[in-house]
Amino acid sequence: MPKIEKTEAEWRQELGEERYRVLRKAGTEAAFSGELLNNKGKGDYLCGGCGAPLFASDSKYDSGSGWPSFTAPAEAGAVDEHHDHSHGTTRTEVRCAKCEGHLGHVFPDGPGANGLRYCINSASLGFAPKDGD
Repeated sequence: MPKIEKTEAEWRQELGEERYRVLRKAGTEAAFSGELLNNKGKGDYLCGGCGAPLFASDSKYDSGSGWPSFTAPAEAGAVDEHHDHSHGTTRTEVRCAKCEGHLGHVFPDGPGANGLRYCINSASLGFAPKDGD
């Protein structure tokens, strides 16, 4: 997938402060504060930085963690995973494969066939409802 390349100034101008902090500086929104946490609509969750499709609504579930959680990306290659050694722990960071924006982390404690929980910041997402929702 071709990468989107922009300067930090371009990202900051396009995204606004909160999205820039999360997507470009690997920030985290406060638990239970994201606007998409309780979204029950059918549709696609898109990258808040570039609009790439990342997760489908049928993979979203309530993990109780305070962030939107998904069992799997919408398609193979939609997200990239990177080792994250920040905050005195080792986790697996999830980034958009197209613009490399920070989305959240993936943990091995989820339901479903692969047992994964993609814990994603609402600020790093957009939502495109399917017709009728």
